Amino acid sequence: MKVEPFIALKARQLCFYLRNFWSGDLPFAELDLFFWDTLEEWAQVQYTLEHPYTQKERVFWHLLHQTHYWPEDKLRYDTYLVEEMTTCMLYLEDKGICPFDCIGIRP
Repeated sequence: MKVEPFIALKARQLCFYLRNFWSGDLPFAELDLFFWDTLEEWAQVQYTLEHPYTQKERVFWHLLHQTHYWPEDKLRYDTYLVEEMTTCMLYLEDKGICPFDCIGIRP
């Protein structure tokens, strides 16, 4: 798989997982498992170090990192963090503007 299709697929899935986590329909452990599964699948993606990032890819990696970095309570209840993550999700879903403070990088 190439970078762009991978990011498009995983971005949709990440948004789905986060929405279900926030609504209480997905346990935190499943969100964490998605993080590790995504990294494992990334190892199969074909790219070179010269392959340029897109803004969507940067936002995706930033958002994915947030899901793993913060503890469950902060991810669920920190209003500022949830708002920031929602802005990223809306951009990934082509429903919002690009959050320019997202500087996610490939693992």
